[in-house]
Amino acid sequence: MEPKLAGILDDVRRRHGRVLALTGAGISAESGIPTFRGAEGYWVVGSRNHMPQEMATEAMFRRAPEEVWRWYLYRFGVCRHAEPNAGHRALVDLDRALGERFHLVTQNIDGLHLRAGATPARTSEIHGAAAWVRCAEACGQPRLPLPDMGVRGAEAPFTAADRDRLSCPRCGGWLRPHVLWFDEYYDEENYRMDTALRAAGRADLLLVVGTSGATNLPMQIGELAWRRGIAMVDVNPEENPFSELCERVPNGFFARGSAGERLPPIAAALT
Repeated sequence: MEPKLAGILDDVRRRHGRVLALTGAGISAESGIPTFRGAEGYWVVGSRNHMPQEMATEAMFRRAPEEVWRWYLYRFGVCRHAEPNAGHRALVDLDRALGERFHLVTQNIDGLHLRAGATPARTSEIHGAAAWVRCAEACGQPRLPLPDMGVRGAEAPFTAADRDRLSCPRCGGWLRPHVLWFDEYYDEENYRMDTALRAAGRADLLLVVGTSGATNLPMQIGELAWRRGIAMVDVNPEENPFSELCERVPNGFFARGSAGERLPPIAAALT
C-alpha cells in the first residue's frame, strides 16, 4: 500500500473515525453486471434505438410501460443471478468491524451489498433496488418484492401473465420498478436522501468506490466532504471528479485500481 494512503487510513483508525463508503457501478461490474450507461443499456423500441436516459423515465413508463418493463426485466435478471465479489465483502468487513461508525451509500440497484451481508439499517440505496416494486399511482399499497420473472433475454416478449403479475393488488394499476428515474427527484421515503447527507455530515473518511460522479446526490456528498476537509479516498481504475476532489485536499488519495484489488487491504487497514 502507498505510504500516503496507509497514513490516511491509520489516522482514521487511531481516532476511531466514522467511515462513509459511496459506491457506484464499478464495484458491481466486477460481478458481471453491465454499467448502466454502457452498450448493454441501449434498447430498441420499434425501429428506434433508445438510450438509458430515455428508457429510465416516468414519461417513458407512462407512454410504453410494457417496453420499460421488458428492459428492466432483462437487466434485473442479470442482477438476480450475479454474486457479490471481494469488494462487496471487504465493505461488509468494515460494516461489521465499525458498527455504527460505518455507513454505506450505494447508487447500485443490484442488491449485492445486502446479499454480501451489509447491515440494512446502515445501507442507503439512493437509486432504489431491483428487488422491490411499488404502485405507479401511489395508491397506498406498501412496497412489494418483485415477483421472480425469470431470466429474460433481450428479445423476450412481455406477456399477459407478466401484466397480471405486475399489477398492483390494491388498485389494479401498474406496479413500477422501485428505482429513481431520470425525471424524478431524490427523497427520503424511497431513496434515503436525508440519511445519506447526514452520514456525509458526520463522516471522518469518505471512501468512494467505482463511481464516475455522473448523478447529483453522490456529487453533493463529495462536495460536502471536500468542504468539511475530511479524509477522502477514491478507488477507481480511471480518473474522475472524485479523484480530482481527492487531489485538492491534503488528506485525500486516489487509489487507482479495481474494488476487488484495492478494498480488502483498505478495509484491513481501517480495522
